[in-house]
Amino acid sequence: MNSVSRIARRFALRLLLALAAAPALAQAPAPRSPEPAAGERFIVMASTTSTEQSGLFGHLLPAFKAATGTAVRVVALGTGQALDLARRGDADVVFVHDPVAEAAFVAEGHGLERRPVMYNDFVLVGPKADPAGARGAGQDAAAALRRIASSGAAFVSRGDRSGTHAAELRLWQAAGIDVAAGKPSQYRACGCGMGPALNMASALDAYVLADRGTWLAFRNRGQLRVLLEGDRRLFNPYGVIVVNPARHPHAKATLAQAFADWVVSPAGQAAIAAYRIGGEQLFFPNAN
Repeated sequence: MNSVSRIARRFALRLLLALAAAPALAQAPAPRSPEPAAGERFIVMASTTSTEQSGLFGHLLPAFKAATGTAVRVVALGTGQALDLARRGDADVVFVHDPVAEAAFVAEGHGLERRPVMYNDFVLVGPKADPAGARGAGQDAAAALRRIASSGAAFVSRGDRSGTHAAELRLWQAAGIDVAAGKPSQYRACGCGMGPALNMASALDAYVLADRGTWLAFRNRGQLRVLLEGDRRLFNPYGVIVVNPARHPHAKATLAQAFADWVVSPAGQAAIAAYRIGGEQLFFPNAN
């Protein structure tokens, strides 16, 4: 790679880090992940918007730094984009929530083993009036999507290759609707993170699939309510993967491994379990 390309990539990564640090529009103030000081030892973690915008990292990463002396700089993207960033060697560790994509990342040789860390769930959110009658589907998320499609009510998709987007597409497939081949007229793909997607749904009184953590941290709810939860297909597991130093020799594999080991340790798991909003636990540790 020539020097111009290297400079361009460094500039792009700095821009991503700056954007990741910016607060989501109209969300409640949440603890932010810490920014390393000049000269401070740190790793770069490619992760999802849900872990950042829910405030989890603002709670979790200071505890890791206190235990190890290593800071973590987070680039918060959709899971697909986070894995792509790591494929280019621009991250030391990934912390994401799409097991299928994570398995492919490891199989390609870009990452070491995937280790389970925690889980929460997705919820189907929509207007309180529920014009599509999604509540009537009980705990069947696919049936609820069929009702939304047939009703003509607006649906907001993240459309960003995130873990949430991948889960949404699996649910549309289970509903027998191919949104890639022929999107319903009311289907709006924003290509954005979870917070902005919720903002869009609030403005449009639309339906949207959200991870529970970001939903609980979100305050610009308008008429939005949780209309469906509890379907086993809404299970949302998160994993951590250290970038493979054999593929990317400049990756800080030792420091990244220390983070992966800590987050699945009793101390890391306890820190995850302790994070709550309004007394409600957002993520549930499952390393063991």
